[in-house]
Amino acid sequence: MTDHDPAVEAAIEAELRLLDPEIRRSPARVDALLHPGFHEFGVSGRHWDRAAIIDDLATTAEPASTPAVTSRMKGVRISPDVVHLTFDTESNGRHAHRSSLWRRSDGEAGEEWLLYFHQGTPFSPGDSQEG
Repeated sequence: MTDHDPAVEAAIEAELRLLDPEIRRSPARVDALLHPGFHEFGVSGRHWDRAAIIDDLATTAEPASTPAVTSRMKGVRISPDVVHLTFDTESNGRHAHRSSLWRRSDGEAGEEWLLYFHQGTPFSPGDSQEG
C-alpha cells in the first residue's frame, strides 16, 4: 500500500472481496462492486463486459474453491477519483500479473469504490522479472 491512503486501502479491500469464491458466486454481490462501465481483458485474452463477467462468475465459481493467492499488491491514487492496483495471483498452478482501475462514485451507502477496468496477463514464475 502507498502511504496508507484510505482510497488505496478501500480499493484493495474491494479487490480482495472480488477474489473470494463466495462473493464471485453471487451476482448481486459482484454487481455491487462493478462500475456500470466495467470491462476486462482476461487472462484468456477474452474481452469481458459487465454483464458477461457477472454471469460467468456466477456459473463457474466452484463452491469449495479457495481464493486466489495474491502477492505484491500495491496501489496508487492517480486522481482524486481513481486508484490503480497491481498485483500477482496464483490459482490452481496458474499465475497472472493483474492491473485494476477503481473509480470512486457516490452510491446508496455513500462513497464507494467500484471496479472500472481489470486486466490479467499470464506468466510463468521462472520467466517473470522485475522491470
